[in-house]
Amino acid sequence: MTQIVILPHPTYCPEGTVIEASSGESICDALLNHDIEIEHACEKSVACTTCHVVVREGYASLNELDDKEEDLLDMAWGLEATSRLSCQALIGQEDLVVEIPKYTINHASENH
Repeated sequence: MTQIVILPHPTYCPEGTVIEASSGESICDALLNHDIEIEHACEKSVACTTCHVVVREGYASLNELDDKEEDLLDMAWGLEATSRLSCQALIGQEDLVVEIPKYTINHASENH
C-alpha cells in the first residue's frame, strides 16, 4: 500500500489527513474511497479539470501524462509543474504528498 498525505484544504479536508491506496488506483478514486469528496464533474472521463491536484512529493512515481490530460491541465486554475488530473494520475509504489488547489474552474465560474 502507498501512503498519501493530503494537505489541508478548507472544504474537502480541513485538517489534512493520511490515507493508504493501492498501486494502480487513481488519486481521485483513493480520495473518494476515503470520504474526501474532491470534485470530478465529468465523472472521471477526462473532460474537465475539477479534480486537479498538485503532487508535492512522489510525482515521478505516477504514470505519465497523455496528450489529452496535458491539454486539459492548461485550463486548470493554479497550474504548477507537478499538477495532475487526479482521475488520470495512477498511484505507483512511492508515497505521495498531494495538495488539492483552493479553487477549480467550477468554483471560479460560480463566484465562490
